[in-house]
Amino acid sequence: MRTAAFLQWLHDEIGLAGRTPGSAKRHIVRFRSQRDYAACRAELRRLKPALARRLSPVRELGLIRGFSCMLSSNPGSLQAAAWLDIEEDLPVRVQRVAESRPAASGTRTGLPIIPWGVGHIQAPEAWNRSVGQRVRVGVIDTGIDYNHPDLRHSIASGINLVHRAYLPFDDNGHGTHIAGTIAASSRSTGIVGVAPKALIHPVKAFDHNGSAYVSDIIAGIYWCVDHDLDIINMSFGMKTYSRALEQAVLRAYNAGKIIVASSGNDGKRTVVDYPARFPQTLSVGATTRANKIAPFSNRGRRIDLYAPGERIYSAWLHGKYNELSGTSMATAHVSGVIALMLSVNGSLRPAQIKRLLKRSASALGKRSSARWKPGQLNARRAMNALKSRDV
Repeated sequence: MRTAAFLQWLHDEIGLAGRTPGSAKRHIVRFRSQRDYAACRAELRRLKPALARRLSPVRELGLIRGFSCMLSSNPGSLQAAAWLDIEEDLPVRVQRVAESRPAASGTRTGLPIIPWGVGHIQAPEAWNRSVGQRVRVGVIDTGIDYNHPDLRHSIASGINLVHRAYLPFDDNGHGTHIAGTIAASSRSTGIVGVAPKALIHPVKAFDHNGSAYVSDIIAGIYWCVDHDLDIINMSFGMKTYSRALEQAVLRAYNAGKIIVASSGNDGKRTVVDYPARFPQTLSVGATTRANKIAPFSNRGRRIDLYAPGERIYSAWLHGKYNELSGTSMATAHVSGVIALMLSVNGSLRPAQIKRLLKRSASALGKRSSARWKPGQLNARRAMNALKSRDV
């Protein structure tokens, strides 16, 4: 009975949205029961060949037992049903400070560049123990430049959630920049990332403008979980809470995935963007070359860790390089260090990783007796912490 009621409601709502496109909005419909979801999903799959045009905008979100679709701006009677939750599918943006500065590619000495952030967190001092080999990092972002010389040996399988028939090519630059900080592996005149032997799985959820929807992020998280990746890098944020996104993060966390998220670039002292605000993520703020919290970075008790985020030099589109600032860039440094750690001890759980990184962090500014005060990422100390018996 519920399946028939849901399908009739969905049919009516999609039809109404189609007749009044100006008032239609993207929504996420989530089932509280796996049994109800499975029954409705099976029936939708059966009906799709016959109603392809009407049902083509309906996308499955299996990780949260739901669907995304265009509905009227005020969905009708089923919203009050005890077995169904409906929320607006909110927009999300990648995070970087507005200005970016093109930077010259490579070096003039014939050797790879170690960007200042990679050196500042003492990643090179950890490379005698680990370079991140065999660790798989899902980068939910704008895609990746497949032809970049510093990333060719670091790219693994991926998915394009914006245009599913295509590879996740980057048409923005943000995702390529993040991937470069994590795992660039130049052998000559390019750059070296934090974990140069880690594998990047590009998950293109953001378009050329750096925009996506919550449903795209959930689909990306599901892909990472389904492909059993180790780390999920989420250098993006939103101001509004989404229960559907929280459920996706929680299920990925329970599956053992380490989720690293940027805190936001609003310079707030008490506010952190979602999904970094969820306790299942590792929330990252940004620091400057002077070892201070960057003026643009959100900060406070909700931050787990800080990492370099000011004028970070990394890979860019068409084989080039660029300097960007933001908590996005800081997040990439943290994902890289986690890859170094997991390459040595792949059994570490998300809570253990967070505890080790916080315990091994370097002090920022004046020392404080406050235990909650987060420090700055330190790769060498994090690797040494792996030897502790109370890991």
